[in-house]
Amino acid sequence: MAERISDAEHAVMEVLWDEAPLTAQDVAERVDPARGWSANTVKTLLGRLLAKAAITHEEDGRRYLYRPLVARGDYVSGESKRLIDRLFGGKLTPLVAHLAERDELSAQDIAEIEALLKAIKP
Repeated sequence: MAERISDAEHAVMEVLWDEAPLTAQDVAERVDPARGWSANTVKTLLGRLLAKAAITHEEDGRRYLYRPLVARGDYVSGESKRLIDRLFGGKLTPLVAHLAERDELSAQDIAEIEALLKAIKP
């Protein structure tokens, strides 16, 4: 998937990552109701995701079933790398330092980071 997906498209992807294949109506019913999207809005977003090759569809009688072509983990990895590259020069340490300086790391976060570092340290 070369093109980035919008926040709205991401909401549709989250539904499909949770459960697929789904019809457009199924997706519309599962998207956060707070968004207030109509079925037509969801169909438009599905069309955009098809054009970006993020999802595929297959005919099922008179309807289409949609499924992701991009794994959630792959998408998260790509977006994380883009964020770190863009904001922190490709280095993870300044990101963690930024969060720590702003008191945005809880004791639980710090414990999890320490455990992760111990697990990956050679």
